[in-house]
Amino acid sequence: YKKLGEMDFDGLISDITPKTDVRAKKIRKLGTAATLKRGTILAMSSGTAGDGKLVILGTTAATKETLTPDCILTDDIEVGTANDVVTTVYTAGCFDSGKITVKSGYTMTAADYDALRKYGIVFKAASAN
Repeated sequence: YKKLGEMDFDGLISDITPKTDVRAKKIRKLGTAATLKRGTILAMSSGTAGDGKLVILGTTAATKETLTPDCILTDDIEVGTANDVVTTVYTAGCFDSGKITVKSGYTMTAADYDALRKYGIVFKAASAN
């Protein structure tokens, strides 16, 4: 037997139903480089000014751009100012709403939760904390 690694339980995933689904998607480069944390909710850019890339939920949309809650970041990732970044995201699963992150100053709305639910992303507290 050989130990392959360790995993610290962070409580982000709170149930096995619905099954988690992981995909690769592209995050738009930032105006100021930053590290996005695991559990960050990302929105997809669409509309006539949309580019089909992800941004942090709560980002202000450009004129004629629509930002729709889409997925949750699987791991911490550094996003710079020069290039977009392809990374893995959860596109379905059950998550603890106390462990997610959005843009500073933004509060999740019922419409945000409904939009994510359409994609198979649901929320359930893993603990009373």
